[in-house]
Parts: sequence; structure tokens; C-alpha cells
Amino acid sequence: MNLSNYLRLPHPEDCACSVCWSGREVAKPARSRSTPCAQCRPASVQPIRTIRMGKIAGVWTVLASEWAVIPASTCEKHTPPARPPKYWSVVFDTGKPTPYVPIHEPFELEA
Repeated sequence: MNLSNYLRLPHPEDCACSVCWSGREVAKPARSRSTPCAQCRPASVQPIRTIRMGKIAGVWTVLASEWAVIPASTCEKHTPPARPPKYWSVVFDTGKPTPYVPIHEPFELEA
């Protein structure tokens, strides 16, 4: 069997190679806090009234208008916290740190 035929063989159903694993990971739905839900709404703008129009290339076009801004709305789940998360914490607190004091043991000179 030559190499080109080998590379075209189908992978088994429970294949653990990097290509099959990454394909399964990409197919999973995103579970991110940044993914909006049905209650979240992005910011948008809408024209309220036209102030000035003009003909551009034979077509009437709005040149100036007033716009209304509709602010974004996020649900409680997707609202960012007021303070940033802690990135470290104390694993085991043994009390006050003890300074390092080297021990100088006396020695005897040999004659």
C-alpha cells in the first residue's frame, strides 16, 4: 500500500488522534460567559427623523438625520463582576515567615 492510499483511510469511530480529537472539540457548543443568550441585547441605533436629503447619482439619499441609541442590555449571568477575579490564593499559611539564619558549627583543626 502506498502512502497516498494510507492517508485516505477512514479513521475508526473512537480514534484518539489529534485530528479527530480537535474535530470533536470544535463541534462542541461554546460554553463561554461572552456568548449572549436570549435575554442579552447588543447596543443598536435607529434613525428617528430625516433632516436633509439629496440626489446622489439620480437616487434620493439621506444626507443627515437624527438617531436614537438603544443601549446594550445584559442578563445577570453575563454581567461582568465588579472586581477582577483573584488569580492567586494562599495554599497553606504557616504563620509569620522565619528569617534564614545560617548555622555555623565550630570545627576542630587537625594537626
